[in-house]
Amino acid sequence: MAVDHYENFPVASILLPRRLVPAVEAIYAFARSADDIADEGEAVPAERLVQLAVYRAGLDSIARGEAPELALFVRLAAVIQQFGLPLSPFYDLLSAFEQDIVVKSYGDFPALLDYCARSANPVGRLMLSLYGAASNDNLLEADAICSALQLINFLQDVAIDREKGRIYIPLDDLRRFGIDPAALPEWRAGERWSALMAFEVARARALMLSGAPLATRLPGRIGWELRLVVQGGLRILERIEAHEYDVFTRRPLLKTRDWAAILWRGLRMRRPMRRATL
Repeated sequence: MAVDHYENFPVASILLPRRLVPAVEAIYAFARSADDIADEGEAVPAERLVQLAVYRAGLDSIARGEAPELALFVRLAAVIQQFGLPLSPFYDLLSAFEQDIVVKSYGDFPALLDYCARSANPVGRLMLSLYGAASNDNLLEADAICSALQLINFLQDVAIDREKGRIYIPLDDLRRFGIDPAALPEWRAGERWSALMAFEVARARALMLSGAPLATRLPGRIGWELRLVVQGGLRILERIEAHEYDVFTRRPLLKTRDWAAILWRGLRMRRPMRRATL
């Protein structure tokens, strides 16, 4: 298994209460299909933006209290009304998908975090809303977990993104460690690359750990779901380190032994959380 922030939707999870499954499926369908418009197929950027404009119109119709035309939005509108979900996370996701079409790199870490705030954090915010746990403190820690997951995804997918001409490591970080952003096709593992990745891994880990107390504070299934998400993300970082930061020839994947470690660490999580080894 790899970390992918849409695949982290607990659509089929045994930990997800059955009453929430239709709602999560409707949210997932919106996010996954819009992301595919931005990222898959052979359409040119202008065509992708036109297709996403249809999604924005669908959200606008829900905001006005009108009946949407597309079945996807009819279903989504019913979920939003049933659970009193805010519309802003859906607009944020759409904004991130539109940005994916036209922006291929980020100058600094704040710019990348701003993207994460719209591409990943809305998922956590919507899940907290479904569980009736969207307090300010919970939202802040959920944001940290979701942004960390997105950053981890970027780190493990450097080679995949390179094929698409995308750079999700801040350009100023690359230059500081002697990596030329313009030489993207020539990037490879080595001393400078390892130093850069060690810095990025440490930053992603610190962000994840800053949000981890949420997993031990929330009761019941959502807390256990978050424990596994947190520990899964941290395990991916360990796999990157174990491969000496070579994400070009050895994309980190979680196997049976890793899942055993994740489950064990999830059971042992306490607040404040300390990094465990196995």
